[in-house]
Amino acid sequence: MDVPNLVQTVAIYALPLLFAITLHEAAHGYVARHFGDMTAYAQGRVSLNPLRHIDVNGTILVPLALIALSGGKFAFGWAKPVPVNYSALRKPRQHMAWVAASGPAVNFAMALGWALVLKIALEMQAEPLARMAIAGIMVNIVVMAINLLPILPLDGGRILAGILPRSLAREYGKAERWGGYLLLAFIAASLADAWLADGRYLGRVFSPLVELIEAIVRTIASL
Repeated sequence: MDVPNLVQTVAIYALPLLFAITLHEAAHGYVARHFGDMTAYAQGRVSLNPLRHIDVNGTILVPLALIALSGGKFAFGWAKPVPVNYSALRKPRQHMAWVAASGPAVNFAMALGWALVLKIALEMQAEPLARMAIAGIMVNIVVMAINLLPILPLDGGRILAGILPRSLAREYGKAERWGGYLLLAFIAASLADAWLADGRYLGRVFSPLVELIEAIVRTIASL
């Protein structure tokens, strides 16, 4: 990707990606406070202000590098994790699952919001806004889908741990020490697939979930 196209791609994706990552974390803090854990609130993390959640590496540098290396085909990042005191939740196992689910739920809501923006942009024939809205839809769907993977410490792993019987949840929790490596491997494979294979291989595994979420968003938004 040449420099002008790269700059244009970054400009289109910057705002949607920033809000997709940071408000995902804010949602965890809001729901944790609702269920009795005031840890995130005490640290000022129960806020819709993205600046309170930005991690320089995960929110800025890594997403920009992935966009550049993949030619705009893949982007992922993270914000500063919201601290959650498991034992402070009124019903720790069940409520932790709700805390985890809140992040992907907010991404789904933002995807719907960007879908409405897209409809307005198309009616106004505002092409730059339409392109940003499309980026917003896809970024939130991808962030949601990745976080729903049943890998600890991702949200999908937390949700699964909360609904499994206690004995199985304990055994499943032992796999968390490998979760970071699995996530890094997934990101590396996604980047390689976008860069070398144009999505032909990993897409067969990951695309069905993305396409399902996209279909739901399109149906609700009547796109």
